[in-house]
Amino acid sequence: MFSYKSLYKSIVAFSLILFLLSIPHIVLSSPQKDPTGLTPRKSSDYIHAVIEADRRVYSDLVVDRLSKNTSLGSTENWEAEDALLLPAQFLLKSAEISNERGIGMRYFLKSLWPINQKNSPKSEIEKIGLKEVVKNPSEPFTWVVKLGGIWYYQAIYPDIATSESCVSCHNNHLNSPRRDFKVGEVMGGIIINLPLGKKGKKEDLEKYLFAPEVIADYVHSILDADRTVYSKYIVDRLQNKNIIRASENWWNDNNLPLPAQFLLNASQLVEKRKLGIDFRLISLWPINPGNGPANEFEHKGLETVEIHPIRPYIGRSKIGRKHFFQAIYPDFAVTQGCADCHNAHPVSPKTDFKLHDVMGGIAVTLELN
Repeated sequence: MFSYKSLYKSIVAFSLILFLLSIPHIVLSSPQKDPTGLTPRKSSDYIHAVIEADRRVYSDLVVDRLSKNTSLGSTENWEAEDALLLPAQFLLKSAEISNERGIGMRYFLKSLWPINQKNSPKSEIEKIGLKEVVKNPSEPFTWVVKLGGIWYYQAIYPDIATSESCVSCHNNHLNSPRRDFKVGEVMGGIIINLPLGKKGKKEDLEKYLFAPEVIADYVHSILDADRTVYSKYIVDRLQNKNIIRASENWWNDNNLPLPAQFLLNASQLVEKRKLGIDFRLISLWPINPGNGPANEFEHKGLETVEIHPIRPYIGRSKIGRKHFFQAIYPDFAVTQGCADCHNAHPVSPKTDFKLHDVMGGIAVTLELN
């Protein structure tokens, strides 16, 4: 029997499907049961992997390499002495930029033997955690605590001296409380604070799940802060003073890596760890064809963030039994040097970039299960 009520329901359902398909920044997931979130431990592992990779690239490929092959060193008074930032200063400067955005997640560099007392543990639990990661550097020390009416998941990861510059700086500094560090030893810890909310019991909050788009935003904030520090305080500052340049053949030329190459090397370190997180720099106008969009999702994402740079283009996918969350963020020309480099390159497909233009995107992929 014909029913107007049934027809109406069918029209409403069909209209809803058309509406969802028309939203430009959402890719509909498989109707199968997708994981809905990330545990605090997996979330902090992803965040730490990015912080550590960027720090290691800066320590090994910039500071240590250039101090051995050129006269350019790293000093505490880097601005006055036209030098590189110390690796710890690089991390602290990046953390300052990210933390000041007020996005929720915050991270800090702390030590039981700080040269600067601002970097000493601020609570007994932080002191205990720093001691624990010295004893067992293979695992982070984690806990849940309430601060200012908000519950936080906190994790301390060991900060390991990966380069000679880290060791020599601390061992030779006049204010250093310890002078016998060796490469490979734990010198302190990276503390990551993730807000869980104002309500709930401590034991329940340990089962909290973060929305993947929130963790992707946190990861992007770190990448953006590190890229800004490297572009502004390293590349542009030293190039403008004719001290050293960034070049495409940076290894052979004993130069600085280009900002895009800095991020590329960090992404390769993260990929090798096979944690379930990946990020890469992509563009509709890549100088290196390998940095073009790899699929329709990335191509659509790049087109979307160029027009709507206020938010990322997001989606989910499934490969085998694994579920993934993907986000593409706009990659801006944060300094004039970024725009000038692309505009002047002989094989650049686009030569009219301006400061603050969207030059491409940073694609972040998170494994959910």
